[in-house]
Amino acid sequence: MIVVTGATGNVGRALAELLAEAGEEAVAVSRRPRLTGLPAGVRHAQADVGNSASMRPVLEGADALFVLLGGELNSQGESPDALLDVAGEAGVKRVVLLSSQINSTRPQALSHTRLREFEASARASGLDFTILRPSGFASNAFAWAEPVRTQRTVFAPFGDVALPVIDPADIATVAAVALLEDGHAGRTYELTGPEAISPRRQAAVISEALGEEVTFVELSREDAHAHMARFMPAEVIDGTLDILGVPLPAEQAISPDVEKVLRRPAGPFGNWVARNLPVFQ
Repeated sequence: MIVVTGATGNVGRALAELLAEAGEEAVAVSRRPRLTGLPAGVRHAQADVGNSASMRPVLEGADALFVLLGGELNSQGESPDALLDVAGEAGVKRVVLLSSQINSTRPQALSHTRLREFEASARASGLDFTILRPSGFASNAFAWAEPVRTQRTVFAPFGDVALPVIDPADIATVAAVALLEDGHAGRTYELTGPEAISPRRQAAVISEALGEEVTFVELSREDAHAHMARFMPAEVIDGTLDILGVPLPAEQAISPDVEKVLRRPAGPFGNWVARNLPVFQ
């Protein structure tokens, strides 16, 4: 049995589906009392990854655990040791943690302190652990969905700064391999898409997929900061804008880890857009 936290998100839901397709018993964990649309072979359990007591009954009998923190847990919550101790006591042998490339490129970033704590706990837990450090998600483009639908416009800062973005489905596939196959214990994988792509070019890809012109409007850093302040803490905003505007060479590079694990390259941004085109129509 494999327990998947963050099962309502882009990575967790795709991972649960992949595990079911592989014939595994998968448990999709969310804080919701009900979770609909799960594939055959996946059952839902209500629990909170930030509350180890609630996770204890879910983990009983599990062989492996996928850990994905919700947004608020990136800044607060109980010690990461609590969850991993409960997992070990329940008999879990293998843990895959979804972290962030920022912990490689900017190891002092305040916004990712909690994720670094979870990484340290995983390494010290005595469990077989694998840490996944993805770069930016292709699905961040969902933030443009409404202005694309209503105005055929993308608003974003740093229009010509190119960074690799990865399809969450590829992250889920790497996680499935790490959960199901031997040979990944103790490894940390940096996961990126196959190319660095600017926001202006992403808007053009969406335009090409729609067959209609989508205008790109470049925001100032100040305007972007004001918009992001509606839903992100200040230290996270500043760090994010630093990466988007003045990325380090390592943040613009393409990692081979997806291909090493999956024996195929990551899917390009255009593939992600094609699969999710109805969201932008």
